[in-house]
Amino acid sequence: MTNSVLAAVRAAMREQGRSLTGGQGHGLTLGVETAVATFISGADLAPTLSLFAELGRTEYREGHRVDALRSILTLGAQTFWATLVERPGSLEPPQLYSTAAALFAYVDALAGAAAEGYLDEQRDAARDWAQLRRRLITLLIQPDPPAEPTLAAAAEEANWPLPASVCAVSVEGTDAEHLARAAGGGAIATVIDGATRLLCPSPSTLDRALSSRRAAIGPLVPIRAARRSYRISRRALELQQAARLPDGVLVCDDHLVPLLLGWEPGVADRLAARALAPLDGVSAAARAALTETLLAWLRCQGQVIPAARELHTHPQTVRYRLRRLRDLFGDALDDPDQRLALHLALMAV
Repeated sequence: MTNSVLAAVRAAMREQGRSLTGGQGHGLTLGVETAVATFISGADLAPTLSLFAELGRTEYREGHRVDALRSILTLGAQTFWATLVERPGSLEPPQLYSTAAALFAYVDALAGAAAEGYLDEQRDAARDWAQLRRRLITLLIQPDPPAEPTLAAAAEEANWPLPASVCAVSVEGTDAEHLARAAGGGAIATVIDGATRLLCPSPSTLDRALSSRRAAIGPLVPIRAARRSYRISRRALELQQAARLPDGVLVCDDHLVPLLLGWEPGVADRLAARALAPLDGVSAAARAALTETLLAWLRCQGQVIPAARELHTHPQTVRYRLRRLRDLFGDALDDPDQRLALHLALMAV
């Protein structure tokens, strides 16, 4: 009986291109022998299920499909049944029916144990890859990147060829592996401080993967400067979440001035308080009109007509407000450094 089943199993293994002499070949031989012996003797099923769970793990490690072992088991059961039926003095029909039901339920249990082992190994492998890639990302974004040999070894372990340049992306959410797969282009990802951080050799593949998310794409930098891109993208996402930068997929290089103003909490507020102090004694309505006019005038490089056009108001109104601003700010409106401070302060409020 066992020899017939083994012969059928080995034939199926050859058709699948498997080695009959390797670890899995020996494992399947032991599995078949144990399965047949357990079924015939009615012994405790637990050790056999454990054996097939380990065979399922080996299936994954050797790169086979999850259903390949089930097909071999089904063929083995069919061979067992055919051999049983053809033997002299075979069982009576009622006994045959109950034996058939028990046999195929048994095979389902073995296949289920193998599938569970396969999936356990797959999950473990995914966790291992995630840990290796998290370690690599952490090495790249730390303040002092490690020496080249250490970095190269970490990249090899993570199966990630080090690119010449990389951009860091901070994304709202913690589904790092999903986002890395969606981004493609060799992206790797991990979760740091409650957000997904991707490293991507090229930002060109990111838009579709990040649609409908808050995300900040850092600048493309040399690989050993990955921390710079990471810090910029991280701060940009924080400013998005605080409604200080636009929602959606944000390219950090397009928002460097707001990023600069919002980089260190409190600094922009302090700049605004000092630069705009001459307006402290003005009523709220007058202050709003004066700050709006001053920002338009600065943007238009001190030209009244373009400023009036931007404000949708009469040039005389702008001139009147500018006289009031000169009374308040004096020579500051003619000093390049103070004008820059005013411009930045007005952008920050």
